[in-house]
Amino acid sequence: MVTVVTVPATTANLGPGFDCLGAALTLTNTFTFSASDRPYVVVHGAEAAGVASSPENLAYRAYCRLYEHLGREAPPVYLEIGLGVPLARGLGSSATAIIGGLVGANRLAGFPLSHAEVLRLAIALEGHPDNVVPALLGGCRLAVQGDSAGEWHWLEVPWDADVVPIVAIPDFELATETARQVLPTTCSYADAIFNISHLGTLLRGLETGQREWLQLALQDRLHQPYRQHLIKGYEDLYQAALGAGAYGLVISGAGPTLLALGDPVNAAAIATRLKDTWATLGVQARVEVLAVQRQGTTVQDR
Repeated sequence: MVTVVTVPATTANLGPGFDCLGAALTLTNTFTFSASDRPYVVVHGAEAAGVASSPENLAYRAYCRLYEHLGREAPPVYLEIGLGVPLARGLGSSATAIIGGLVGANRLAGFPLSHAEVLRLAIALEGHPDNVVPALLGGCRLAVQGDSAGEWHWLEVPWDADVVPIVAIPDFELATETARQVLPTTCSYADAIFNISHLGTLLRGLETGQREWLQLALQDRLHQPYRQHLIKGYEDLYQAALGAGAYGLVISGAGPTLLALGDPVNAAAIATRLKDTWATLGVQARVEVLAVQRQGTTVQDR
């Protein structure tokens, strides 16, 4: 039996939703598992050289982690990875690997774990929930922990069909660790209240598609002000997106990909303006008008 696991890219934070809000997008990685007499990993795609083709591969390590959790030895597999999600760009490539490995192992083990149990393992491996939860479940998701060590809960956030995500993916990488190092260790009550109010506004804006709410909601004080200098031309791109009709522009995950939200009428113009603006700064960028992937991770046997 051959099992194919398809996992969507994700965009996390969405402005004020730092480390708790994310959405699945219509870009995917595939993970194909088949029986083998020894562990073997092969990677295909434009950035395949940047992914380990050994037992150190993140998807393979996640595969082994699920069996370890079950108290069973992981059977050797031939793991073939097809890359469609850019690496180290703020689109959840590591989350796809973790979810792909865990879900593939869960299928081959006979589905002993529920989605909730798989997600608990995924969050422990990733360190935070905002990418792995929508990668598995699809749609837009808010992850909430009961207390400092409590159970995780993941709430589906309605996303109006007329709110269009546009991603601008530059030809340079930004490591999540680097983006985390620039963040302060504390914040003021004023900044915390600012983000709480804007996150509430964002949830209502995504649900209703209200332009005025979305224009207000995408502001943030917890992470973006500290990360913007890591992304060449951020302010120029921000103004270009708004000038083309975007509700706003935010850093996707830890960056450097930028996410604009707009309406169907202006989406193509926003994409063109972002690509052209980055080109004037000497940065080649892949810019795509995408959609929220509602289905999440899929498993197919063949």
